[in-house]
Amino acid sequence: MIDPVAEVRSFVRAALVTPVPRDHTESDAAFRRRRVVAVVTLVVGSAVLTLALRIPPGDPLFYGATVALAAIWTVGALVSGPLHLGRARTRSGGDARPLVQSLALGAILLTVFLLGGFVIAHIPPLRDPVTHLLDHARLGSLSLVAAITAVNGIAEELYFRGALYAAVGRRHAVLVTTVVYALTTVGSGIPLLVLAAALLGVLTGLQRRVTGGILGPMVTHLTWSLGMLLLLPLVLSSGS
Repeated sequence: MIDPVAEVRSFVRAALVTPVPRDHTESDAAFRRRRVVAVVTLVVGSAVLTLALRIPPGDPLFYGATVALAAIWTVGALVSGPLHLGRARTRSGGDARPLVQSLALGAILLTVFLLGGFVIAHIPPLRDPVTHLLDHARLGSLSLVAAITAVNGIAEELYFRGALYAAVGRRHAVLVTTVVYALTTVGSGIPLLVLAAALLGVLTGLQRRVTGGILGPMVTHLTWSLGMLLLLPLVLSSGS
């Protein structure tokens, strides 16, 4: 008979706690170069992100700004040094690419946020800034915004859980990348966006630590972000 509690514990341990063995060592010179590139990318990317989040919904400039942002994160990540896809533990004791676990984690995080959305929907001071941000999809092209959301999700993981995580070093990488990721959204003036970035940063940071790569964080990020884009407006409308 299946023990649900034991299954959940096993899943959490495999997905977020116990690292898969790997050797990603690099020379001191390569590590210093990675840090310099990571810092420069962070400064430029944060500035562009702040500007992009303050563009009024419906303004075509939003598309160009967000595409430029994705390009900055991606180029910075690739120039910083080698990146790895990573491996996840399987039930059989082996390892594989972290796809199934990541989809599950993304779906769980999405469910938590949507449940929270039903509460926020009845609190205008919290609901209205989020609704304003989602208006980019309502007043513009939903398909284009979805594509840009996906591209930026991949680019953010390339940088934050790829280049920046490797530049920090293993000891405090989850904490540092999570804090930095959350701080980059402060310029939006939307407290719930900062909170979302922090929670997503913790989850994907732990995945990065366990798998040793960026594929798991990417899958989780895309599952959560695209789900929020498509479903959160419906949830928030329940309080209107």
